[in-house]
Amino acid sequence: MREPEIHTLKNGIRIAHCRVSSSKIVHCGIMLDIGSRDESAAIQGIAHFWEHMAFKGTPTRNAFHILNRLESVGGELNAFTDKEKIMFYASVRTEHFMRAADLLTDIAFHASFPENHIHRERKVILEEMSMYYDDPDGALQDEFDALIFGGHSMGMNILGTEKSISRFHHKHFVSFVKKNLDTRRVIFSVVGDLTSDQVMRMANQLLVPIPKKHVARNREKIKGCKPRQLSIRRPVKQARCAIGGPAYSIKDDRRVLLYFLNNILGGPGMNSRLNMSLREKHGYVYSVGSQYVPFSDTGLFVVSFGTDPSQMKKAMTLVHTEMEKLYVQPMSSRQLTVSREQFLGQLAMAEENHIGFMMMMARNILDTGEVTSFDLLTERIREVGAVELQKIASEIFNPRHLSSLILEPEN
Repeated sequence: MREPEIHTLKNGIRIAHCRVSSSKIVHCGIMLDIGSRDESAAIQGIAHFWEHMAFKGTPTRNAFHILNRLESVGGELNAFTDKEKIMFYASVRTEHFMRAADLLTDIAFHASFPENHIHRERKVILEEMSMYYDDPDGALQDEFDALIFGGHSMGMNILGTEKSISRFHHKHFVSFVKKNLDTRRVIFSVVGDLTSDQVMRMANQLLVPIPKKHVARNREKIKGCKPRQLSIRRPVKQARCAIGGPAYSIKDDRRVLLYFLNNILGGPGMNSRLNMSLREKHGYVYSVGSQYVPFSDTGLFVVSFGTDPSQMKKAMTLVHTEMEKLYVQPMSSRQLTVSREQFLGQLAMAEENHIGFMMMMARNILDTGEVTSFDLLTERIREVGAVELQKIASEIFNPRHLSSLILEPEN
């Protein structure tokens, strides 16, 4: 895949474009550097609610026109909200790129937040919350975020609460957008068989007319997180556990090596150390994994699994044992070589995932101002030594730095 091109418009909006001449599909999206961490407790959930409301109407389109615009030509339109970002994105055949870009621009910048739809969509979000709370894995992640980040907005549920969702009206959305939308923190990201001229013609027609908007924003910084252990009783049959703690931010060069370590410990491969120990050797779990998620000024590392309550202590001991192996003794040369090749193969496959690459470009530019090339990532992984990995493992996996959360069956 070619190196991406980055252009900055006069209003501050940036364009990230990577051409893939072999693809007949264009993936494009508008990512806003706004998320649930920009909310106060009183308006918890409004960023996610905004994402929903963007599909409900603009001055020139009603909800039917928005939903039918790309579906009618076989395309897809979607969106997501997370702790720090909102993104509206689409996938269409190359010939319909302008249609997709026009729709994305309209819903991202011109949502009208019709009051009648707010009332209707509130019911939908409350149903989404009910569905999410019935998912023990989702509840585990939310409770663990709250445990790690405490009363900070990073620890709040992205969906909000029933109380906060019930009080939103048109004026609340207008106020939130006005307070947080800054055109310097907006990326239009696109991957597909498009030339730079084609992308910039789109930008000049659709994005240049967006008025420049600069706002001062001071996100509350994450303060020190003290390790905590907590057990919560829930109406579930299987006990669930999360073990982890704060990690490197997306601006920290060590993040690449932590991705590598995480892949060895509990990544997607069936040969991860946690899967081989907890599932294949002892049969304590159906699935176990670990993940590392970097944010703009912090990060989160967590191991999660579910097991029979009678096996919880033994499973937790095995998790700590596998982490301990990585920071007590350096990996052997053979172990490092095998792990390196597996990780580089997964990176190569991730690069082939064009929609994922499109999102990664947008996020990296917003948070770091650049996109780290695959060649540089490969070089960094090839040059890392066992002692350097051991040092990072001792910082992140040391039990003195980790918190744990257990969701136990009520009975």
